[in-house]
Amino acid sequence: MSTTVAQRPIARLLRYLSPHRPALVIATVHSVLNKLFDLAPPVLIGAAVDVVASRQDSLLARLGVDEPVSQLWVLALVTLLVWGFESLFEYWYALRWRGLAQTVQHELRREAYAHVQRLDLAYFEDRSTGGLMAILNDDVNQLERFLDDGANELIQLATTIVVVGTMFIAAVPSVSWMTLLPMPVVIWGSVWFQGRLQPHYVAVRERVSALSALLANNLSGIATIKSFAAEKHEERALQAESLLYADANRRAIALSSAFVPLIRMVIVTGFCAILIYGGRMALDGELNIGLYSVLVFMTQRLLWPLTRLGSMLDQYQRAMASTSRVLDLLDTRPQLGEADDAVDLTAVSGAIGFERVSFHYDVRALGASQSAPVPTLVLRELDLQIEAGQTVAFVGATGAGKTTLIKLLLRFYDPRRGTITLDGVDLRRLRLTSLRRAIGLVSQDVFLFHGSVRENITYGSFGVPSERIEEAAKIAEAHDFITKLPHGYDTIVGERGQKLSGGQRQRISIARAIVKDPPVLVLDEATSSVDNETEAAIQRSLERIAIGRTTIVIAHRLSTVRHADRIFVLDQGAIAEVGTHDELVERQGIYAKLWRVQTGLGTQSG
Repeated sequence: MSTTVAQRPIARLLRYLSPHRPALVIATVHSVLNKLFDLAPPVLIGAAVDVVASRQDSLLARLGVDEPVSQLWVLALVTLLVWGFESLFEYWYALRWRGLAQTVQHELRREAYAHVQRLDLAYFEDRSTGGLMAILNDDVNQLERFLDDGANELIQLATTIVVVGTMFIAAVPSVSWMTLLPMPVVIWGSVWFQGRLQPHYVAVRERVSALSALLANNLSGIATIKSFAAEKHEERALQAESLLYADANRRAIALSSAFVPLIRMVIVTGFCAILIYGGRMALDGELNIGLYSVLVFMTQRLLWPLTRLGSMLDQYQRAMASTSRVLDLLDTRPQLGEADDAVDLTAVSGAIGFERVSFHYDVRALGASQSAPVPTLVLRELDLQIEAGQTVAFVGATGAGKTTLIKLLLRFYDPRRGTITLDGVDLRRLRLTSLRRAIGLVSQDVFLFHGSVRENITYGSFGVPSERIEEAAKIAEAHDFITKLPHGYDTIVGERGQKLSGGQRQRISIARAIVKDPPVLVLDEATSSVDNETEAAIQRSLERIAIGRTTIVIAHRLSTVRHADRIFVLDQGAIAEVGTHDELVERQGIYAKLWRVQTGLGTQSG
């Protein structure tokens, strides 16, 4: 475990808040001043009792105000001032704390989201979207609620303990110990409860993540759920997960709820002690009646707020559990870093080289230790060169390593061994943004964002003129169907483009790549999920945009790669055959066998 993770959540939070230290200090000062003025009325009440009981012998009389009525007027004026300042500082601390809470939650969510986007693809493949959403949304909001209210309550409670305790010791040291005696028990009990509560609230936050993951997953797959009539099954799954969350919360609540009744009984002993022994001293003339009134009021002001310590700790523990999860996310370091001397690509010709490249994923079984990955070799000693401007294809059975090769080229992963180069430069020496801007990807799994057709075509190439958008759509043979949509290019496509057909989504994806105009174009099964007519239209578009750029085609349908300059046949992570379509058919190897199967000649010899 790293030093950062081993630190207490509050220490990590304070370190994170260091840029906001001035605002934090000002908010704290306002909370303290508000509490000081809030504690003044009991003193004023004691002074009023002293005026009525002692008249010319009262404390105010000794300060120079002789007449009792004048003393009452002075007390009334001071009371107005005290209440005015108390209200003013209450407004100021609320403004400061709430402003700080909004600023921190905004910055923390933005920073966490920006950090998540810099993490490796492998990080997301090992985690659920719903779990990450729970951290970025619910956990950040939990911290906001603590800064908005809980932090002020804890500061004011501490101020009350220090101020009233000091006043008791200074004014009546012979009685003060009776009032202060319960406090060590309360503080020790609070610390003990805090330690017991922490793992319970960590468990609650984990169950929130699991519940969010299930909801996000099911909402994304709602069409599959409906098509298999599995609504009842998913309702039962959600009910089970929700019950686990409720049980985790119930255990935390059962423990935190026991705190207040127990502490209340400890506190009442201190109140009774000052009531009885202080009262006896006042009856015996050993204690001023006004001062006795102050002591009784102050005992109540000191001890009864401690009964709220349970709810304060409850909110604190929830916030700290959430803080740990957010800061743990921020402490996660990407594995694919950039070298200090990383360079930007300038003019890219598109020559690509794979030199003895081997790669495997770290696959872990469900419940397996994170330190026990099972290596699964996907690419083996891959050696190949792609010349600038060439169109090459990679074909092979499912699991041969075709898509992994593209992930390595985009540097979603680094090879375990070997080197991949672009224009002779090792990809690890290139800035990631520069590398990925040089490569356009048209994938089988097209992802469209919830927005307009125009916004999806220009995604990644923001701000291009309308003429260029329409030109790209025409090349992708998408312009005609776009203009027939209810609002043309401004039509909202829905989440993941669900309002469009698969072929329409694919053509918009191709238009997006055309607008980007990359020197290297990657087509990963770009026509595998469309009908023959749509495939023919997409194929015409791809042939047009492949001119003048390096094009890499991943395909199962061999008819789409017949005209490639070179075809690489992958088998179990290695290159089994290389050549043109005609050469490979003549060779009577793996490619020829696949070709015969796909053209209906699989039962014929040679």
